[in-house]
Amino acid sequence: MEIFRSFEEASGIRNPVVTTGSFDGVHIGHKTILRRLKMLADKYEGESVLITFDPHPRKVLYPESSGKNLKLINSQQEKLELLRGAGLDNVIIVQFTRDFARTTSEEFVRNYLHGILRAKVVVAGFNHHFGFNQEGDYRKLWEMQSKYNFEAEEIPEQEVQNETVSSTKIRQAISEGFIQKANAYLDHYYIVMGLPEKYEYRNNFYEINLARVPLTEECKLLPARGLYAVTLKRGKMSSKGMAVINGDNGGPDEILVNVLDGDPLCYGQDTTIFFHKKIHGSVNLSDQSDSARRLMAARKEISELIF
Repeated sequence: MEIFRSFEEASGIRNPVVTTGSFDGVHIGHKTILRRLKMLADKYEGESVLITFDPHPRKVLYPESSGKNLKLINSQQEKLELLRGAGLDNVIIVQFTRDFARTTSEEFVRNYLHGILRAKVVVAGFNHHFGFNQEGDYRKLWEMQSKYNFEAEEIPEQEVQNETVSSTKIRQAISEGFIQKANAYLDHYYIVMGLPEKYEYRNNFYEINLARVPLTEECKLLPARGLYAVTLKRGKMSSKGMAVINGDNGGPDEILVNVLDGDPLCYGQDTTIFFHKKIHGSVNLSDQSDSARRLMAARKEISELIF
């Protein structure tokens, strides 16, 4: 997958089949769009392209309201890895600014999709809006396709267990600790990527080694506080493990991990944490007796799970 930081860098893409959006979570609805992009790219001997934005538009447009506390399912690194795994050919990361936000839907199509990329097909997800004040939609794309020499196609909404999938619903499920529900929406395991570092946790009851995994972006969403069954992947090595979402220090919640089997964590090594299931509620690590008992009980339960 090629990553571009401007439209101009991406001007040489062959017969682009393009879609636009934040694609936070790269969930089952997003994957339906990506599969269709690939099919159309194969049909026209072209390449699939996602145009996405950094920072998230709400962070720029509504910094004092909805964007202020917006938490995202994926960091930029996580999203790129998921997009690569989904088979996308190219991603264009556009720096989203207030000036760019004033671009009308027709200006976006005329100047970028047609003017620079020469898009062959433009695919829009259900209820997708774009351009200044969100005035652009699939109907406008359909009206502009002849003028700017591209084909427009709409992807219908996706449902999981009769519920419409959206990044908002996935964020809610994660923030409430309903990891299995979130995973069903995502069509993959919720992940956290980072570099583990040493964490001081001592108790007089059991030997439990915990590592802290710092978040790479402050807007990354973490699950509700508690103990979770996870898989820890470092390179080709995968191990069953436990994750602790902890908030004892009075600051932002943090993620701690413990390996149940296999080689121990290597500090400073790229690690991906795959969340499977919530085991218990929050634990107070400053309470040695209670936390040790809860951690050991969770380890035992996780060791008996098959995943």
